[in-house]
Amino acid sequence: MEKMTDFFTARVDIYDDHMIHEVEGCREGYLKMAELVPEKTKTLLDLGCGTGLELEAIWTRNPEIAVTGIDLTPAMLERLKKKYSDRDVTLIEADYMACELGTERYDAAVSFQTLHHFTHEEKLGLYEKLWRALKAGGCYIECDYMAETQEQEDYFFAEKKRLEEELKLVKGEYYHFDMPCTMDNQKHLLRQAGFTEVEVVWRQENTTILYANR
Repeated sequence: MEKMTDFFTARVDIYDDHMIHEVEGCREGYLKMAELVPEKTKTLLDLGCGTGLELEAIWTRNPEIAVTGIDLTPAMLERLKKKYSDRDVTLIEADYMACELGTERYDAAVSFQTLHHFTHEEKLGLYEKLWRALKAGGCYIECDYMAETQEQEDYFFAEKKRLEEELKLVKGEYYHFDMPCTMDNQKHLLRQAGFTEVEVVWRQENTTILYANR
């Protein structure tokens, strides 16, 4: 069990190739997410932006979008900065679960393969902040690893708890361990946070895209 920042720092040189060629659905998911970002979008929030793989297709469709990207790992942000030095992008090195997102600042928000490491409670708190950060009529697009069944979700959550106790993991630290939620639970959490018309709009293997309106 590696700490989240250590995990991604150690893999920054292979991350892009791994996501595009080895994680089923990601290559297609980047393109699909870009298609879903409304054409009128001028300001975009990217949670867990990493090296910015999802941004390439978004900027190809709309090069004028101003992006704010938040990520925990400095090495990933440095890679993003080098790749997109000519774009309107503001990068924040922070924990997006704890970071203030503001009020009615963004036309749209996205996250790509980042939220499957967190509990329901953590996600709900983030979604509530995200709802406030979006302008009226804004949207949130989430592409993530989602479980097929409740039994699968329960197994991953129980295994994380077992490892926390067995390895005496530090409370409050983020460790790289997959805890995918079901699509129904994801939709419920978003609706609970205030989003409307929350729908699964695309899925390939376990890679799933949800679209939610504010």
